[in-house]
Amino acid sequence: MLKCFVKLTGVMCSMSLFFACSNANNKPLSIDFSSDSTKIVISHIDRTGLLELKNSSKGNSTLNEMLSVLQTPSERDSAIREEPIEGKVVLTDSNVVFVPVAPFVKGRDYLVITHLNIRFGGVEEIVKGKVSYSIKPQQKFLTR
Repeated sequence: MLKCFVKLTGVMCSMSLFFACSNANNKPLSIDFSSDSTKIVISHIDRTGLLELKNSSKGNSTLNEMLSVLQTPSERDSAIREEPIEGKVVLTDSNVVFVPVAPFVKGRDYLVITHLNIRFGGVEEIVKGKVSYSIKPQQKFLTR
């Protein structure tokens, strides 16, 4: 009985150290307009994911699949249809930047959908048994 308790305690300590090290200092993904509101900047991307994007052999096609920007109707202008915004996605040293073909219109709402920094579950979800079986993209509404 004592051996089982010692082994269980050792395993639990090892797991907690592993999860503590892997989730240290993670900031939530930041999705916002640039200072001049001409681009959308996504920052605080997980280092390993950013490195994987940089080393990807597919280049821009991978980046374009990871990010979508939609123009959406708002309370002020409900006549607008929800439609994708054309643009290119650029990878910098620490950010992903969406540069639209046509400039963003002041007063309009935009929905940004990204699969960057997506995880099936964190330590808390694993311990509570609430791990998701599907990947849910992160979404944020931005008003220009």
